[in-house]
Amino acid sequence: MTSTTVLRDLTGTYTLDLARTRISFVARHTIGPSVRGRFDQFEGGAYLDGGDPSRSSVELTIQAGSIQTHNRQRDDYLRGKYLSLAGHPTITFTSRQVKQAGKTAFELTGDLTIRGVTNSITVDFELTGAEHYPSSNLRVHSQGQRHDQP
Repeated sequence: MTSTTVLRDLTGTYTLDLARTRISFVARHTIGPSVRGRFDQFEGGAYLDGGDPSRSSVELTIQAGSIQTHNRQRDDYLRGKYLSLAGHPTITFTSRQVKQAGKTAFELTGDLTIRGVTNSITVDFELTGAEHYPSSNLRVHSQGQRHDQP
């Protein structure tokens, strides 16, 4: 296993590693405690342009029914009432803009569609590493956090 940190070396198409990727959320309420949860079923990928990060793009599709908050009654309510699962089985994200915000920091802005309603969101991403594995292709490691509200 060798590692690389030169951005231009990362140009290419990548698929999410489902075994190592987590999509989680925190729902904050004005009354009561915050609710933490995750989505267990999703797929997506990215095209990274290390020479010109603004030409990079990301697409993500989440199976809305895979929501988990560790409370079955709340999960059933969210699937039916909030996510309207019968008519909207997926949540999608498609990037529109990537800005480099530091040596390894990026702002990814795109369209998030939940229950047929699309809002623009921005996610901060930090490139945390990249490695060549002998048994596979290059793996890029990052972490992200949404920083605005639709």
